[in-house]
Amino acid sequence: MRITRVLSASLLMLGLAVAPAAADSSPTPTDSASADAGAPTRAGTSFRTATEIEQGRTATASGSTGDYLYWSFPADAAQRPTVRATVKLPETHATETWQLDVYDGLRRRQSCQYGAQTRTAAAGVGSVALSCTLRTVRAWSETWSNDPLPGTYYVRLTAVGVTTADLGLPVGSEVRVDSKDIGGAAAVDGSLAEPLVPGIAVKSEADKDGSADTDGSKDSAVLSAIEPEDGWSSGWWSDRWVWTAIGGALAALAGVGGYTLTRGSGRPSRVPPGA
Repeated sequence: MRITRVLSASLLMLGLAVAPAAADSSPTPTDSASADAGAPTRAGTSFRTATEIEQGRTATASGSTGDYLYWSFPADAAQRPTVRATVKLPETHATETWQLDVYDGLRRRQSCQYGAQTRTAAAGVGSVALSCTLRTVRAWSETWSNDPLPGTYYVRLTAVGVTTADLGLPVGSEVRVDSKDIGGAAAVDGSLAEPLVPGIAVKSEADKDGSADTDGSKDSAVLSAIEPEDGWSSGWWSDRWVWTAIGGALAALAGVGGYTLTRGSGRPSRVPPGA
């Protein structure tokens, strides 16, 4: 009977712990039209002029075949971003190959776990879709590693191997970034002092020195001002602490149950006469 109560308490604790996680992982229906309201309608032409976009919103831009189109977005630790792009081609065009590249805050090209990063559109095809799912962003990594780190990421969309006749033809593009929260499974024991955001080192140095701008303010220019909705994570907290605590509690309950099973009835055994 006591074992049953112990097991019931263990299952109850596990259910209470899993329920919030399951609730958080379930998608919340949103109005896509209102979510995309106010989204950028242009793209930059270089890293420095990349248009900032927020995750979960679809940005659009018009350009010409042969142009380099740039966007930037923030990605925090334990996120696995997926970049999707759709290029709307003119009615008449030759065979074109379009490519989607993603770079981190250090302008290192990041490899895709999966997705069609390069696709070829046959002559007369109206659109081409590309996607790139990055590796999970880590809070910290070795200096020799090329792991994706928290900070600003750049998206570059362009056509490669374009014929001379197609150069300059008008095209339209849509870019959207969504992330899956991996959580404690990707947690590491360490974090960056600052996210890899262009200009943040200059701003931090100015704050440290107490220097002011020419207008008297102490606000230094930051090349990228966009950040995640909840701000940058500190890097030390993750849901693995919760699961560690739950594992410890279950281990303690299992120990109590095992002790109850092996200790017997608790009455002293009868001693044979004459022993």
